[in-house]
Amino acid sequence: QHLDDDTVSGSNWITENNVPHSLSQTAKATRKPYCGYTEQTLSKREQAEQESLLAAIQWPKPPDGKIPFEQSTDPTHSDFVIVKPSRFFKVGDQLEVLVRMKDFQGKPKQYGGDYLQARIHSPGVKAGAAGRIVDCHNGLYKVFFTLLWPGEVKVSVSLVHPSEAVQVLLRLREERPDRVYFKSSFKSGRYSETTECNVCLPAGLPVCNFTDLYTGEPWFCYKPRKLSCASRINHAKGGYLKGLLTQEESLFFQSDVNIKRPILSSGPDSVIVKPKAFTDSGSMGRAEDPTASPSGYYYEDQWRSRTHWIHNFNKSDDITECLQGKVIHLFGDSTIRQWFEYLTAFVPDLVEFNLGSPKNVGPFMSVDLKHNILLKFRCHGPPIRFSTVFSSELRYIANELNSIVGGRNTVVAITIWSHFSTFPVEVYIRRLRNIRRAVLQLLDRSPKTAIVIRTANVQELGPEVSLFNSDWYSFQLDSVMRKMFSGIAVHFVDAWEMSVAHYSPHNLHPNEIIVKNQIDAFLSYVCPLQT
Repeated sequence: QHLDDDTVSGSNWITENNVPHSLSQTAKATRKPYCGYTEQTLSKREQAEQESLLAAIQWPKPPDGKIPFEQSTDPTHSDFVIVKPSRFFKVGDQLEVLVRMKDFQGKPKQYGGDYLQARIHSPGVKAGAAGRIVDCHNGLYKVFFTLLWPGEVKVSVSLVHPSEAVQVLLRLREERPDRVYFKSSFKSGRYSETTECNVCLPAGLPVCNFTDLYTGEPWFCYKPRKLSCASRINHAKGGYLKGLLTQEESLFFQSDVNIKRPILSSGPDSVIVKPKAFTDSGSMGRAEDPTASPSGYYYEDQWRSRTHWIHNFNKSDDITECLQGKVIHLFGDSTIRQWFEYLTAFVPDLVEFNLGSPKNVGPFMSVDLKHNILLKFRCHGPPIRFSTVFSSELRYIANELNSIVGGRNTVVAITIWSHFSTFPVEVYIRRLRNIRRAVLQLLDRSPKTAIVIRTANVQELGPEVSLFNSDWYSFQLDSVMRKMFSGIAVHFVDAWEMSVAHYSPHNLHPNEIIVKNQIDAFLSYVCPLQT
């Protein structure tokens, strides 16, 4: 059954006054359907899954009413303490940290909802790991770390956004899904027109319906005045809306005040960890749980997973040997394009074949004729903030997966997250549902296909970037992705923890040492050590 019941037929489009079938009665009261065009008819199971996913990522709300800036969370007044810092710690133990939030007047906060990131690290041995944060909903937060290496281990905690800022991000996600907009050019002969496009467009003007016939993924452009919808030649990002915040709200987004600012310890900020008495290998070989924390740690700048053995592919020959005779499909955004670029640059026999594609957009292809290796990258379908993708290259991952035969010499890697951060989560859930269905069908017909999912990662944030691409948005989407793909025979490269745990400054495109570690994790799934 390829055609889904949420497919929209090619010619008609749905106007805003249609009632959504997808939202339950309770949700109807609280959530405005974000757009008439994105009507989804969900099966009972899909509906139940969507509701449980949305419930799982619900974020605590501050008390009602506007919170003045002085009463919002101030990282400088806030502090943390290590619980029993001088007790005897050994490798494998848990470390608990208590974070106490205060406002700009130095008063303790009485409610939760702040978004924090935390890591432990030992710079001398280039070691690091992410912490697990528990919101106590009263201004206190507990952070749990697993101590995974011996020596002096330092704790770092940072406030990514105060709870008051997260509420603004929530509002923008629901009310301003148009804050990144897109455009397409239509062309016939020498005449061309450009119109605005999105997952959803305000009613009133005639639109071209580019909803995908197989997946039912919605996409619309305003109809050009003189040209037909069929004359669309490309897709590109249009721009970012300005002036989204009130004066008061913008105070919650200040780079050197309350975006990704360190919270300092009021006592010791490190502990001494003793080695384990005996080597314990019992932790290896556990089944993969994409929601387990931490999933791994750095030691001497090498990522070590806690669930599977990672081989370091330090020599290009090792990679060639692993990939010999294989076709590798990379699908997604620019953060997986980094894998294409790394492998093509690092492996001498892997030579890029010039397809004449636009720079940074693709599709791209590298070939090693001697060892019969084919490496391909293709971006995911809209919404995608690339400029400029040709219409014929605008393809959905689910449809691409359906055209792959699969088997022991086929490798698929997928990442899809960053370009969905400006939309309600339902848009992302629908996309993943389609991809998951195609993944399951591929594994069903060819169980030996290696399928790897690269998670989201953290990035540098300023006042503007936060409104479109905040780590908080990415974290929410990533949580949904991990839940939707747990229990399926896919492997995860935890780019999230690999970016949080590392000492490099956060970057949308993590630096080369982190990419190398992602590749090592990826290839260790493709070529597990035959022991």
